[in-house]
Amino acid sequence: MFSRTRKRIIGIGVTVAIAVGGAGSAHGVGDVLEVPALETDLAAESLLLDVEYAGERLVAVGERGHIVYSDNGGESWTQAEVPVSTTLTGVDFPEGNTEEGWAVGHSGVILHTSDGGETWNHQFDGRDGIPMLVSQYEERIESKEAEIKAAEDEDRISDLEWELDDLVYTRDILQEDLDRFGPWQPMLDVWFRDAEYGIAIGAYNLIYRTQDGGETWQPLSGRIDNPSRFHLNEITQVEGDDLYIAGESGFVYRSTDDGSSWETIEPGYPGSFFGVVGTGDGGVLAYGLRGNIYRSENGEEWTSVDSDSDRTLNAGDVNDSGEVVIVANDGAVVYSDDGGKSFSEYVRPARHSYVGVTLIPDDGLVLVGERGAVRTDRRGKGQETDPPTPERN
Repeated sequence: MFSRTRKRIIGIGVTVAIAVGGAGSAHGVGDVLEVPALETDLAAESLLLDVEYAGERLVAVGERGHIVYSDNGGESWTQAEVPVSTTLTGVDFPEGNTEEGWAVGHSGVILHTSDGGETWNHQFDGRDGIPMLVSQYEERIESKEAEIKAAEDEDRISDLEWELDDLVYTRDILQEDLDRFGPWQPMLDVWFRDAEYGIAIGAYNLIYRTQDGGETWQPLSGRIDNPSRFHLNEITQVEGDDLYIAGESGFVYRSTDDGSSWETIEPGYPGSFFGVVGTGDGGVLAYGLRGNIYRSENGEEWTSVDSDSDRTLNAGDVNDSGEVVIVANDGAVVYSDDGGKSFSEYVRPARHSYVGVTLIPDDGLVLVGERGAVRTDRRGKGQETDPPTPERN
């Protein structure tokens, strides 16, 4: 039985930018949210950004609304029916649930499946979420104005006025972007505890929570101390049930109450973290730019771990045996068999970048990235070539 981990990143640096498939115009956003994903034999060989287990089935998501699933460990893939054609960035199935799953992507979209990933329905997107956020900021602005009015200390008033300016600026930017471009801001990852309770996160401090299986979503941006609106790249539950969010600019956030409140952690690296993964023995690893990995036994004290790589680390997975695999740009894979205390790197000859990984039984490994899904083994001795570059119509 493999431990549950989450795997996400903003995107492949050389291939995907935050706004790809999301910005441009309100009309363009509406199109990709209304037009179903095109059926194509190349779906499993095109850009895929995350892969997740649904029971014994693997489900992967990617560009143009592509979702594919495999019932034979990644040897072959079938394309799912998807109602949108925007880029999808993250997917999750709750522990022990083989049918109910959620996927997120650009334009703030959230999708749901109740048949193990074969068909999906559209639950939510930024057309709903951004107006909610604007209203939330307006409430916070009113509260801050009342606080300023009641304050007497000049220094305290000055601090509160700075905070008010930040709130007004953020509200205005959200509204202006919505009016000019539509709801282009992408969701980047999603986590569900069970079939009812889940959290979706994204760029510019986007965070929403549902307690009814996605029928309704509520913004939680004010629960995280992130005034600069740094990107929230991945959400992960580790052993012991703590939740972690890997963030931009050296920040990691931890919740011990299923996401109702969050504490800010700075492991020690000022660059971005793209993922957090458990170690199989109660520890936690945060990883990101320039091969940086930081390890903690308790989520509070962190030490740097040599990854044996200087490439950007994008996504990781762990199993019950303490094997940890993290995939990176330029075909790099870093592997640990001691719970993330030490790593060794190998580079796949194709040198394609990978942004999702899942450990599978019998020494297997499924990678997803800019050339779709690839099945190989833990130490790179298996398949030596990735699928060819898909032809574009």
